[in-house]
Amino acid sequence: QVRLVESGGGLVQPGGSLRLACAASGSQFGAYPANWYRQAPGKSREFVARVNPSGTVNYADFAQGRFIISLDNAKTTLSLQMYNLSDDDAGVYYCNYWEIWGQGTQVTVSS
Repeated sequence: QVRLVESGGGLVQPGGSLRLACAASGSQFGAYPANWYRQAPGKSREFVARVNPSGTVNYADFAQGRFIISLDNAKTTLSLQMYNLSDDDAGVYYCNYWEIWGQGTQVTVSS
């Protein structure tokens, strides 16, 4: 059974950066797309970025050019480097792999 644990969330000022990590235990990433999603208060969960099994990546429009998704060589940690954060980026960020979801990590953007 794959288990996903996110970390790296926290409070950041507008314009700041954060790096999120999702550690997989029980298996490795790689057979399916590995995704980051986010959910702001009162809003639906939305796609942020994905690493495909081929190694290609996809980004939501709002993430393109500001976020970088990556997978480590061991394929056990999925990362999301986020730059130039704004209030719109606040929310709970979730890691997803196949049917498995992590518990989420909170990102707060405030001065």
